[in-house]
Order: sequence, then C-alpha cells, then structure tokens
Amino acid sequence: MLRPRRFDHECDPGPVQIQARKVHFDVTEVPLHWIPGHPVASNFASLLNVVLPPVERWFVAVFNEALPLVKDAKLADDMRGFIGQEATHADIHDQVLRDLMVSHGIDPQPLLDQVDFVFSRTLAPSTSSDPKRRLNHLCDRLWLIAAIEHYTAVLGDFALNCNWDDYDADPTIVDLFRWHGSEEVEHRNVAHDVAVYFHDSYLDRIRSMVMAVAMVFVFFQRGTWYLTKTDPKLDMGWWKMQWLRARDSSKGLLPTYRKLFGSNTLTYFRPGFSPEEMGSTAQAVAYLASSAAARAAHL
Repeated sequence: MLRPRRFDHECDPGPVQIQARKVHFDVTEVPLHWIPGHPVASNFASLLNVVLPPVERWFVAVFNEALPLVKDAKLADDMRGFIGQEATHADIHDQVLRDLMVSHGIDPQPLLDQVDFVFSRTLAPSTSSDPKRRLNHLCDRLWLIAAIEHYTAVLGDFALNCNWDDYDADPTIVDLFRWHGSEEVEHRNVAHDVAVYFHDSYLDRIRSMVMAVAMVFVFFQRGTWYLTKTDPKLDMGWWKMQWLRARDSSKGLLPTYRKLFGSNTLTYFRPGFSPEEMGSTAQAVAYLASSAAARAAHL
C-alpha cells in the first residue's frame, strides 16, 4: 500500500470540489483484530464503525434542515458535498459493522441504542411553535456539529500519519480509515463555516466544544470497554485495557489522550482558530487519488 506522507512545504491543491465518492470495502476475510497483536487498538478504532453511522446521519439531517436557509451559493454547494460524503461514510461503516464486527460475534445494539438516544431524541429538531426558538436550536446543533467535526479532522489527520503500516495492519481497514480520514480533512472547514454563517459566536463555539469533548471522551471510554468485554477472543479487565490503550498510543497506533483531549482540544478555544490549521488538504487529496477503494470507483 502507498503510505501517505505530509511534508513541511506542500503545493497548494487550490479550491477542492467536495463530493461523495463511490467506494467499496470487502472485509469478509478481515480478522476482528486487524492490527495483529494489538486487540485494544483494533477495537478502539473499530468502535467508529458502530458510532459513526447514526452520528453522521444526524449531521446529514441537520444540514438538510439548514440548507434551505443558506443564501451563499458557494457555502450551499459545500454543504451539499458535505452531506453526500457524510451519507456515504454512514453507509460504508454500516456495511463494515455487519461484515466485520457482527460476523465475528460482536453485538453492537446496546451501543447503538445509547447513540440513538443522544442524537435522535435528545438532539432532535425543536418542536417549538416559535420560529426564533427553532432557529436558535438549529444554531446550537450546527455549532455542536462543528465541534465534533474538529475531532473527526484530528482523527482523520492521525489516520493519514499513524504507524499502522509498521505493524502489518490489514490493508483494507487501513484504506477504509484513511479514505474516510482524508475526506474529513478535505471538508474540515465546512461545518465551522456553516455555524459561523448562522451565528458567529465565540461563546457558542466554546460551549459546544465543552459538550463535544465530554461526548467524545465518554464514547471512547465506554465504547472500547464494551467491545473489550464482549469480544469473544479477549478476557481482560478495565485496567489492563487502559494500559494496552496507552501502550498502543505510545507506538503510534492510537492517538494519545493527552494530545487528543489536550492540545488538539485547547487549540479550538483560541479566538482566532481556523479548521484550516488541522491537517493538510494536499495530503488528503493525494491519498484519495491513491486509495484503492477510491480509485476503483473510477474504473
């Protein structure tokens, strides 16, 4: 597999048309622990196959609610591209969830029920009869999407630059996460731009990140522990799982919590923060041009 590289000095790829790509990943022969000898790292990353589909479909629903209110043609076009990419991500991870995780004896339903409660019920559209209230509620959800998208860009950049190749990780799953990660880096500005368009508020940005960091942290902690407990090939306790997670992070197989919930989060609190600072569009576009699944879509 061609390994992506990020250099200090890169050619600007210029304006990028955000669009969905038809891809397919055959994971029927992929082992559950797709990073050999690193089951916790495998499950930590595979957790995204469980949680991302309902979350990204919620993104799509909120953006579809907001799109008719957008008068900026360029932003509306970016939103349509974002919607297409997120819908494709949800469908692909759903397929991988069934073909990889469920087929190996993992029951994702308890996790799916929790995610559904948060996004489909707690964060459902406002039913208020007051148009101003409904708009304010929409703005709150758009800022929350922007905050979560900050983490997806961080994780996408990590996937493009991590050490999975050095540990003989399954190339199909590596391509899956790098394809998805590249598109997250590619469209990393969109959710932020939409939230600013509707309500440019530093206070709302910070409030939404406080919610997002708590949600993402709990998601990784509870979700990885659930997969560890229900993994038919594992028998380990909470503390051993945490030790292995920290070990795998030190090897570059997972993002470190210190960076993910420390420096990567704190940078979002700067008043002048721009999503452009996170990741490299040139690297993302270059990977999408070399991805086996993305290239196959054009054959």
